Amino acid sequence: MMKRNVKGLVLSSLIASLLPMAATASNKEPIKIAAVTSLTGVFAQQGEEALRGIQFAVDEANANGGIDGREVIIKTADDESTPEGARRVTERLSREGHKFVIGPISSSISLTLAQSMKRWDAVYFGILSKMDGLTGSHCNARLFRTNHSDRMDMAMMREWMKGVEGNSFAVIAADYNWGHDSATFFDVLTAEQGKGNKLSLFAPLGTTDFAPYITQLKAAGVDSIWVAMVGRDAIAFVRQAESFGLTAQSKLIGHSLIFNYLVEATEGATEGVWGNIGYGAEIDTEMNRTFVAAWQQRFGRFPTENEGQAYNGTRTIFEGVRLAGSVQPAAVASALEGARFDTIHGPALMRAEDHQLLIPNYMGKVSLADGKLRPVIEKTFGTDLYATPSAECRL
Repeated sequence: MMKRNVKGLVLSSLIASLLPMAATASNKEPIKIAAVTSLTGVFAQQGEEALRGIQFAVDEANANGGIDGREVIIKTADDESTPEGARRVTERLSREGHKFVIGPISSSISLTLAQSMKRWDAVYFGILSKMDGLTGSHCNARLFRTNHSDRMDMAMMREWMKGVEGNSFAVIAADYNWGHDSATFFDVLTAEQGKGNKLSLFAPLGTTDFAPYITQLKAAGVDSIWVAMVGRDAIAFVRQAESFGLTAQSKLIGHSLIFNYLVEATEGATEGVWGNIGYGAEIDTEMNRTFVAAWQQRFGRFPTENEGQAYNGTRTIFEGVRLAGSVQPAAVASALEGARFDTIHGPALMRAEDHQLLIPNYMGKVSLADGKLRPVIEKTFGTDLYATPSAECRL
């Protein structure tokens, strides 16, 4: 089923790239996007949703005459959920003229691609990768992030955790850059609030048997467990945690855990689980209401967190082109620095010092809404919590 859906998405993007714009054709140079994301591998569920959100933004723009009269052309490629797979296909697409790169899930993939943007004369837009280093120690002039960073999430969670009951915690995280960053910050957070972290475990990507980890977590007897995993690994862990009785003993707190695809795949195991939410259909802005209504008309459902974030990232490319009056990567990058523009989250600032988009952040839990379980935003936190850029970024 997944392969059929992925093929359909790729086919639709190819067809859409060949269709003329609904409005009068323009002689302006088109906007060429390289949608590189995970269509196979551990991040495939998120990749399929990300591609759908990107394609929706492209179709919407072309149906309305393009961006300042420029057609948007998209080519897609599978990064195979690996940095090397991403590097290979992105270099090819950029050399074919697709200079606006968007779509990867993993922070390690984003880091690999961002380092080559200047050499390929391209610009990278991160939409789901959270590692602080992308807008910190590894920031660069051709990298922009439109989703929340770990630092932004943790600033919010620091406030939220003040009201969490219990004093003993454990961590299970993915064994790569983002997972370790998440675990480290949670260690600091619990220490600040006098709440002990008794155990930290790291599971390699692709783990299918979580029994050894669950055994240790049950033995720790903690009040809550911080879970920083995504994709198929997260699905497998949540299913097994419920099956082995871990969730009856300890509550789960999710860092990028409670995605729609995971809630659906785990059949009620996440009901009541709290976590950060990068986007929700209930965000009450005019642009988001318009987006949600159009999405519902096309798909008969609300957009997911990944779809909303991918849509917002693609619109940021469009804003850069409008502001620059050009599709030259250097001009677009320059125009976006310090720019203020409207988003589905409301008015936003692309911070000049580190190229991080400043948008509100959200905490929520998995609840029954509109007849089905899904992540629902319960609390919104303002950008004042993370107003200062990273001191490690040197653009």
